Amino acid sequence: MESKEVKITEQDVIDVMHVFDRVPSLILRGFVSRNANVVKSFKNQIDSYKNKLSEEDIAKVAKVIEMQVPELQELMNNVYKKTHKKQLKILSDPKAEPFITKNLKELKNVLDL
Repeated sequence: MESKEVKITEQDVIDVMHVFDRVPSLILRGFVSRNANVVKSFKNQIDSYKNKLSEEDIAKVAKVIEMQVPELQELMNNVYKKTHKKQLKILSDPKAEPFITKNLKELKNVLDL
């Protein structure tokens, strides 16, 4: 089976907006400022959900985990400019980089990628 290059696009971010909508912006801002490990807090839910992911979904998650955080933040900022979702603005702020880095690392461990 030949693997094709996976690319994460603005549309991919838009397609998962429901995930961002679950966390009110005020709460997300608190998580970011405390550099909270939210993946660890939701490990059980992630474990039960990961078996429902397609190979394509897993490839996209793996790609996001591999991306440089500033690149990911730029993508989120571009989508924020289109959608005006406060959660994306919070995550695209350079101050959120340690939070994103910590949670992507934890997600990689939880998903065994």
